[in-house]
Amino acid sequence: MKSHLDVHTGKTTPNRAGRINPLWAMLLGVGGLIGFLIVVLKIGTTPRDGGSEILILYAAAGMRVPVEEIVNDYKAETGVTVEIQFNGSNTLLNQLQTDKFTEVDLYLAADDFYTEMAVELGLASATIPIAHQRPVIAVRKDSKKKIETLADLLREDVVVAVANPDQAAVGKTARRQLLKVTVGDTNRWAQLEAHVTKSGVFKPTVNDIANDVKIGSVDAAIVWDSTVAMPKFSEDLVAVPVPELDTDPNLVSIAILRSSPSSASASRFARYLAARDKGLKTFGKYLRPVEGDVWEDPLQVNFFCGAVNRHVVEKIVAEFEQDEGVTINTMYDGCGILTSRMQTIDKQQPSLGFPDVYMACDVYYLENVKQWFQEAANVSDVELVIAVPKNSTMVKSLEDFVKRGVRVAVGEPTQCTIGALTRRLLKSENLYDKLKEKQAGDGEVVVEKSSSATLIADVAAGHVDATIAYISDVLPNTDDVDIIRIDSPLNIAIQPFSIAKTSEHKHLLRRLYKRIANSPEAFEAAGFHFRLTDKSVSESAGE
Repeated sequence: MKSHLDVHTGKTTPNRAGRINPLWAMLLGVGGLIGFLIVVLKIGTTPRDGGSEILILYAAAGMRVPVEEIVNDYKAETGVTVEIQFNGSNTLLNQLQTDKFTEVDLYLAADDFYTEMAVELGLASATIPIAHQRPVIAVRKDSKKKIETLADLLREDVVVAVANPDQAAVGKTARRQLLKVTVGDTNRWAQLEAHVTKSGVFKPTVNDIANDVKIGSVDAAIVWDSTVAMPKFSEDLVAVPVPELDTDPNLVSIAILRSSPSSASASRFARYLAARDKGLKTFGKYLRPVEGDVWEDPLQVNFFCGAVNRHVVEKIVAEFEQDEGVTINTMYDGCGILTSRMQTIDKQQPSLGFPDVYMACDVYYLENVKQWFQEAANVSDVELVIAVPKNSTMVKSLEDFVKRGVRVAVGEPTQCTIGALTRRLLKSENLYDKLKEKQAGDGEVVVEKSSSATLIADVAAGHVDATIAYISDVLPNTDDVDIIRIDSPLNIAIQPFSIAKTSEHKHLLRRLYKRIANSPEAFEAAGFHFRLTDKSVSESAGE
């Protein structure tokens, strides 16, 4: 028979069947509590590595049916689990604000007002559009009450449910629209609010009020047209559109949150959900989807970028690649070379190397290929200056370029923008033909370069006495080079950004554009003048 030590007396006594030593009982109890806490903590913690990757999605309650279907498809294809918390759009946004340390990856709202607000509040880094929907009145198909107008909702015999405008997007939209409609001395929202407060009900989500109509606890509710189309409601409910609720369709969108431990993984799912051949096919059963990108994984896009932009764009692109989990094949070169390459690619297909996006050194070279691109956004401009070796006095103005014995380097006008702009500038001063004559003379040094990036090196090394270059190329070399300003209206290069019409990833590239548009300090620090305003960002680059 086994025995145990009595901790109080120090004596060893035999164990009796069915009894547990009090010390062991205490230890087992503590161990059990620790184990329980570990389990609880594990439940509340999201594993992010290996084969157990999990994403956390906050989603508008009205989107439950398509979102759950897409999440299941995504897990089947990728093995990634997406855990969803459904609620009203505003309620979810408030949760994100309240608990900023929760590792939530994505936020899908029934109105892009909320996702854009998440960006403004610093909670989200980017948004992706998904689909459109409009508010309507929902009634039972077998209802005996004739409800055909908004005024019918105010009848004493009609019980109405409305989503709380401070919690749900459909409630906010209804309030916004009805505040505009005045009848007598008051507006329709005040009338409806008073009627619902007296005999109806306010609830936190659109699904709650649609379900009330379905089960007959209320006669009508203001819901999304997409809500009535959902399988749970489509057999019992009918949508009644009314002019007072007719507005520009609300945009359902998804935001990639800064609280995500893996922005690339979150972005990957968001791209899947918003891809026209993946998630949007499911949304299309119930809503009017946008024209989304094509799903590719891994995803690569081509970016042709004029050499002058490299100082700023290279770092932005690298960060964007990391955040989005994509590869951007960026080619920096003279714009003449880049546009010539575009013209050799059959049917302008990105799969054959044509750029999905082009950021030129100046609008001059975008003009040559603009038929293949959407409307451009002019991001910045940069000054053309004369660069000379440090403390040199041989060249003081453009006129000195044509003097005999002055060694100069200029851009080649058919290969790079700086060359084309230099030619335009010198022609305006009646100096270009003289420079070409000088170039043809014996013993004269007039070097032509294929890219702006190579001009300053010759000046700094003392191989030439002057060049015309972008000030952004000169500023990093002011220990070896002096700057002479040019007094001319033609001494400016404007950098446009444009997305190719043939690209299958326009929404991704609009996010890249917004990343560039949100980097004015980087451009200014590099010597550029930043041209974009908040309004021009929203209206440009193919949006």
